[in-house]
Amino acid sequence: MDLNLKKEIQYLKGVGPNRVKLFKKLGVHTVYDLFYYFPRDWVDRSKIKPINNVKIGEKETVKGRVIAKETKKVRYNFSITSILIRDEKGYISGVFYNQPYMEKIFERGDEVIFYGKVEIYRGNFQMNTPEYEIIKSKRKNIADDDLINVNRIVPIYPLTENITQKQFRKIIKFALDNNLKYIEEYMPEIILNKYNLINLKDAIYNIHYPENFDILEKAKKRLKFDEFFFLQLAYAINRKKIKEKKSEIFNINGPNISQFINILPFKLTNAQNKVIEEIKNDLISGKPMNRLLQGDVGSGKTIVAVFSAILAKDSNKQTAIMVPTEILATQHFNNIKSYLKDTDIKVELLLGGMQKKLREKILNDLKNGKIDLIIGTHSLIQDDVEFNNLGLVIIDEQHRFGVLQRAELIKKGQNPHCLIMTATPIPRTLSLTVYGDTDVSIIDELPPGRKPIKTLLFSNDDIFEIYSFIEQRLKEDAQVYVVYPLIEESEKIDLKSAIKMHKEWSERFKDYNVALLHGQMSKQERDNIMMEFKQKKINILVATTVIEVGIDVPNASVIVIEHAERFGLSQLHQLRGRVGRGQEQSYCILIGDPKTEEGFKRLQIMVRTQNGFEIAEEDLSIRGPGEFMGIKQHGMPEFKIANIIKDREILEISKEAAFSIVERKCDLNHIQKIKLYDIIKVKYNEKFNLLNIS
Repeated sequence: MDLNLKKEIQYLKGVGPNRVKLFKKLGVHTVYDLFYYFPRDWVDRSKIKPINNVKIGEKETVKGRVIAKETKKVRYNFSITSILIRDEKGYISGVFYNQPYMEKIFERGDEVIFYGKVEIYRGNFQMNTPEYEIIKSKRKNIADDDLINVNRIVPIYPLTENITQKQFRKIIKFALDNNLKYIEEYMPEIILNKYNLINLKDAIYNIHYPENFDILEKAKKRLKFDEFFFLQLAYAINRKKIKEKKSEIFNINGPNISQFINILPFKLTNAQNKVIEEIKNDLISGKPMNRLLQGDVGSGKTIVAVFSAILAKDSNKQTAIMVPTEILATQHFNNIKSYLKDTDIKVELLLGGMQKKLREKILNDLKNGKIDLIIGTHSLIQDDVEFNNLGLVIIDEQHRFGVLQRAELIKKGQNPHCLIMTATPIPRTLSLTVYGDTDVSIIDELPPGRKPIKTLLFSNDDIFEIYSFIEQRLKEDAQVYVVYPLIEESEKIDLKSAIKMHKEWSERFKDYNVALLHGQMSKQERDNIMMEFKQKKINILVATTVIEVGIDVPNASVIVIEHAERFGLSQLHQLRGRVGRGQEQSYCILIGDPKTEEGFKRLQIMVRTQNGFEIAEEDLSIRGPGEFMGIKQHGMPEFKIANIIKDREILEISKEAAFSIVERKCDLNHIQKIKLYDIIKVKYNEKFNLLNIS
């Protein structure tokens, strides 16, 4: 990068030592950072309307002189400031709520621009909290007419206090005029031509100061493409690295797998068989498997993991299964041990709070190769855990782990095969960005005999109807989960807590055993309660979302979720998956009072469908990728301008371009490739080496 672009922002005209702190708050340290600090919106001020021609309900741009201003106190600690402007055709007010200082910003006679939604109040036009510019004033420190603020498409930036849009625009315009020439095009011409992309200098200039909306869209496309492209290029390079490594070729026709197929008490689904074949092909390729297995709640991912572990045993390799909670680890251990009881495969469980003697024995057996399959939580990545010959790593509910934790477990083997499992269905757009270098398998059918869960939506007013329904189910020997978002009541949040509601449920259902389960209990307490619930000693389990992942109680056929509007759709889907695991009809009762139409629609989605992928797509569009998958813990970059939901087509072509370069389908010379690879190192630093793990 040219030294002029690395120049610190404080030496740029208009910044200086006082303003530099404000820019650093925005993450802008250099001229280069400033170029890539993109507007959040663009306003067409080339079409200034006469005030009497504005349309109510539309966003409009008007220009006029300030003729009056006032601030009224409506009630204690609430004020309304009104700035009245007029042009030759009419009057309009800019109204600001609880911002009395706005009155001092404007002076009578100032020529100003307002931009905002036009409303009518008492027969007069007004804009609530409009964007504004003072373009002429008699006071000092207010510049005269400036062509970057009027009569054009104007950028609106996300800013911090003590710096105005006008000041920021002036600084960035100066930077562009004097330093844009130092920007060097790095994208090969063959890529620019194939995907109809404008050059980088034009893109950067026009993202800030577009001549028209057509060139603005072209600038956006180029810069979005670049953001996606370099991530996909990093993935493509990592995928190539993985495929270049050598890994043990597994025996897929060994004695244990043949025996297990013969004694398996149920028939695998077509989807399970398909996934097992995909895994087998990976295991005999001589390259490390790096596969993501997606399967809805109850689809049978665990048995696929067992198959894979048996193939490892037949190849004289050990398997490690890492899960996020001790409850889930214990459940996996019990289920897998039951599956393998008639084989000679040695299965063990490693947890954090084990007795010292037992832990030492397990670690010793693991190191000496006496354990074939170990199941555990973060305990598996402790320094004292050593394997004899780790050949397969299986990570369950992987989004609960950070990148480095997964890397630590993989490092305990010599290029082990890796199978990542999740019951959170991941939309294709997100899998392209989170798992760009990973092969993906999907189990898209449930085992036969499973009845669809009936999902019902109620309000708090229906509680007695719900009680009556639950009482009937309890008489039929069903067990019930009741889930709350909080452990204890908060004065600041008007939500029912698990502790308080446990007492209420206990009083309402005095003839039944009602227990409480939450994450702040000790492991022993939680284990005891879950064991009693599985043994049918507990009829109603009042809990927090500690039950969200993996707990399997076939007799539990009703789950009640209070304050359902407070949960994400994927979390609701996970919670619903706690029931429907037996032969009886199961029910999910959502109790919620959403305050918005969107909130109501979200809960209606749960009632309408049980398709996890459909729910995940809706959840992704509502919450965005960062919240949906915990992007930061994946080591993923946050995009400045690209959006994986709205810009899917650009994401697809950027992936095609990136992989074509690495797979040599695109004719580039060595210097062009080196230039691109160097940018990846600058952009991602240490994250670059972790992308393949995530």
